[in-house]
Amino acid sequence: MDIIAAIFITTIVFVGAVIPTWVFFHYRYKTKLVHGLSIDEQTDLEEMMETANKMAQRIQSLELILDSEHPQWREK
Repeated sequence: MDIIAAIFITTIVFVGAVIPTWVFFHYRYKTKLVHGLSIDEQTDLEEMMETANKMAQRIQSLELILDSEHPQWREK
């Protein structure tokens, strides 16, 4: 009887808590995919892209400076 009660309680907890939570987050994720990025997320993404582009330009400038002043720097 104890094993049957344990299995019954585990099943009730799983059906009552785990499955509804999983379904909620599943459909929340699916809804977010359909609607795309929010305005705040789009703004953040644009700022990050701008920052990344600036960093890439700075790295390129630094590499040009290093190439002209220390041509062997890439070998180290």
